[in-house]
Amino acid sequence: MSPDPGFFGPPPVDPADVHRLSRVGVVDVGSNSVRLVIFDGAARSPAYFFNEKVLCGLGRDLAETGRLNPEGRTRALAALNRFQRIGDSLGITPMLAVATAAMRVAEDGPEFRQEVLEKTGMRLRVIDGAEEARLAAQGVLLGWPEASGHVCDIGGSSMELAEVANGEIGWRDTSPLGPLALARLGSEKAVRHRVEEHLARLREAMPGQPSRLYLVGGSWRAIAKIDMVRRDYPLQVLHEYRLDRDSLPATLDLIDSADPQLLRKQAGISGDRMALLPMAGQVLRGLLKVMEPEELFVSAYGLREGLLYEEMPEALRSADPLIESCRHAETTSARVPGFGPMLYDYVRGLFPDADRERLRLIKAACLLHDVSWRTHPDYRAEVCFDYAARANMGGLSHSERVFLGLALLHRYKNSRAGSRFDALRPLIRDEDVREAEILGRALRFAAMLTLGGDADIGRLDWDPTGRRLVLHLSDHTLPLFGEVAQARFQALAKALEAETAVQPPPGG
Repeated sequence: MSPDPGFFGPPPVDPADVHRLSRVGVVDVGSNSVRLVIFDGAARSPAYFFNEKVLCGLGRDLAETGRLNPEGRTRALAALNRFQRIGDSLGITPMLAVATAAMRVAEDGPEFRQEVLEKTGMRLRVIDGAEEARLAAQGVLLGWPEASGHVCDIGGSSMELAEVANGEIGWRDTSPLGPLALARLGSEKAVRHRVEEHLARLREAMPGQPSRLYLVGGSWRAIAKIDMVRRDYPLQVLHEYRLDRDSLPATLDLIDSADPQLLRKQAGISGDRMALLPMAGQVLRGLLKVMEPEELFVSAYGLREGLLYEEMPEALRSADPLIESCRHAETTSARVPGFGPMLYDYVRGLFPDADRERLRLIKAACLLHDVSWRTHPDYRAEVCFDYAARANMGGLSHSERVFLGLALLHRYKNSRAGSRFDALRPLIRDEDVREAEILGRALRFAAMLTLGGDADIGRLDWDPTGRRLVLHLSDHTLPLFGEVAQARFQALAKALEAETAVQPPPGG
């Protein structure tokens, strides 16, 4: 019996809530883009069932005219009509539909809201800056439950800040520092003055020192992509990507000086988004100067995920997004669902000094060890590696992604020579490489010991001081300990640099 069995089981959520979260549609009408996301949200770390964005530029002329951009209105209305029809066809209406800065300040915002209702049937909820900040912070908490610092969400016409700590959202505020609004000021000097003026006000109002910033929004993500290009960063996953504050100005200088067409192609950024980056870069320079954060991380989750988080019952919110995502994958994709917890009990003794963060990864690997079995055998190791290293899962740092991927690679293959791991080797420490290999070889061996069900599979006793590994077979595993299983057991022992002994079952 695992010391913490509840970590593997589903949280105590009403089945009706789970069913309700199986498809959640969110429409986000921003100053620059209009987007529909349909989440498969029942597994706590949501999957993106549908995701479509149209860059409409509703707030493009707002600073000059006080009204929504006419072309943007036409394009947004067409997009919202399409989104409503998609929701209707999937049976997930009414959807959660919100509008942010442009709609709340435009003179014709109420008129457009009514037009949307009349022509599409969609009811838009226009939210204020404080609510926008709260929802963005909730999105960060959905994928980053331990987040502690300040969430900085940049849109087209505004930028919001919110404090997060211990799973709670505290102080929050808004400012007109979106790149669309700044672009109309006319000169770099005017932009810099406006940025520093508003950031100074926010800094004065902000409680405590903003030691860590979680960056939310398309412009921040685009800057992060360019930072990855400049650094030749090997893992193209934005969530939990760490921007180095000392070298970040070099990326901002690159945005200001490089050929924008060439740069956007290298980073995979749209032309409309690229046009906003010089202004967003000025805001980021101001944040570095005024806020002086020690760390900056990119969050792939924001307002839309915050709306999903709002729908979750507390029991599901408090669950670990990584473990829940892996548990859901095992339930739906493994050959022997439910073997993961038994496997964890079997191998965890090999890691007597593991802290909770390492145990999370061991648990995740046990749950994922068999979810790629349908892949062609020649490619299973690489697919397993990619499943973890590049998966859309929250609760994983980049080094943890590589550790988990490497463990799963070794679940199917002893050697990692020439694998995709080679490119990501700089992201993980030598001692973590060794532990991942041990874990993978343990999974590779232990997977031989079940035919299904909950039979006793024996145990492994590991003495790290004496370098001795003892395999205790059970009545169930004795006939399963054949030639291949014996070879895999010896491969595990080799990784541990251990002497071995095999104990038959009592009376065996």
